[in-house]
Amino acid sequence: MPQPPVPSRRAVLTGAGLTGVGALGATAADAAPLPVEKPAEAPIPGKASMIGVPYEQRDTVRIGLIGLGARGGSMASGWAAAPGTSIDAVCDIRADRATRTADALEKEGHPRPREFGGADTSFQEMLDAVELDLVYVATPWEFHYPHGKAALEAGANAVVELPVACEVDELWDLVATSEKTGRHLSLSENTCYGRNELAMMRASHAGLFGDLTNGHGAYLHDLRALMFDENYYTNHWRRTWHTTHNRSFYAMHGLGPVANAMDINRGDRITTIRATATAPKALADYREKFMPADHPSWADTYIKSDLITCLHDTELGRVIRTEHDVSSPRPYSRINSIGGTRGMFEDYVPVGESGARIYTEPDHGDDAWRPFDTYREEFDHWLWRTVGDDAEQNGGHGGIDYLLQWRFVQCIRLGLVPDIDVYDSTTWCAPVPLSEESINQGGAVLEMPDFTRGRWSEVRQGMDSHEKEMP
Repeated sequence: MPQPPVPSRRAVLTGAGLTGVGALGATAADAAPLPVEKPAEAPIPGKASMIGVPYEQRDTVRIGLIGLGARGGSMASGWAAAPGTSIDAVCDIRADRATRTADALEKEGHPRPREFGGADTSFQEMLDAVELDLVYVATPWEFHYPHGKAALEAGANAVVELPVACEVDELWDLVATSEKTGRHLSLSENTCYGRNELAMMRASHAGLFGDLTNGHGAYLHDLRALMFDENYYTNHWRRTWHTTHNRSFYAMHGLGPVANAMDINRGDRITTIRATATAPKALADYREKFMPADHPSWADTYIKSDLITCLHDTELGRVIRTEHDVSSPRPYSRINSIGGTRGMFEDYVPVGESGARIYTEPDHGDDAWRPFDTYREEFDHWLWRTVGDDAEQNGGHGGIDYLLQWRFVQCIRLGLVPDIDVYDSTTWCAPVPLSEESINQGGAVLEMPDFTRGRWSEVRQGMDSHEKEMP
């Protein structure tokens, strides 16, 4: 019997076709569920939800930067290049980095920002002294939570590198602080602005793959050389995390794009997480082969597994798999895949110009993959059509860094709702601590927090924004 037509997300948002949660996917299966253990942390009561709340409109976005190492320093030029911005302050615990960044911005023709640095309290000095609309945080992971929270409490919006916080209670506190201050905190998840990721999302929302049933995402990146380079990660902070925690540090790199395609927090929600882990062997093996006897890494004992895999169930009966591996010799991949009742999409394969492949009915019927190229052209996001050339010239990672920066600035200048809100940000980061808890309990199934406090079923816009011009 032929299947009834699947309503597109656009039809749902405009009121045509089916309405409510059922319009976005199948109901959960009737099979007996695995026992689920709830997280110990209780939700912190919020004042007022930030769902659907626009930024306060600003003609010029006054920006402050906290953390100017390898990541933060490389992002400074992109923030300054976005139309209608002013980099008013830069800060790093190492004052010379603030001076270096200010010098570079001035050399590029921008006004010289105020410099703060030299102490672990310099970020607060900056927030107290300079009125800012947006604070970008790119410090080591353990500082993201206090720096992001301080930015909100100072009256600024915050864009924070991955993860926004490292513990569940910290994530809840960021939600509550955002709601209390009325300021937005967003994860700086550049992968959500990838051309393939956005086209995959738009094709999913248009119903190309039918009812979505599963998605896969990952951060698979051989970082061994950088982690053992004493000049790259200051005080080898990233390698140190591998000696203290066994968790999926960067699950959100793959989870974010899949969550966008599935409308997580916008009609569906992630309900559970369970994690598995391999033995931690690759970093010790690399050290054995390449590090001299006097290298500081010989004092390390690595406990972080080489490959951590997380499985998530959703309210609508879907399954999301994410993987994290930065220790093994392998080509880079974020997997980036989605599947449904009418076909599937797979990224990071050497097929066509797009590097992705697709199989979908009724277009295909011979069990043969096709290049994604023509579909990407059809479902290309307006950001890539209008800003793509500038992005590739001004930003790293193939342009996705600048596209993220440009869009956040545009949302503030127009007074729009952010593409990625605090509820998305905390949901995507919750697997960081929860993966470790699940592993420590032998792969136990844990409940994922609902940071929206029950509003996940509301169908609303996200990354699939309407085209607008930059003022």
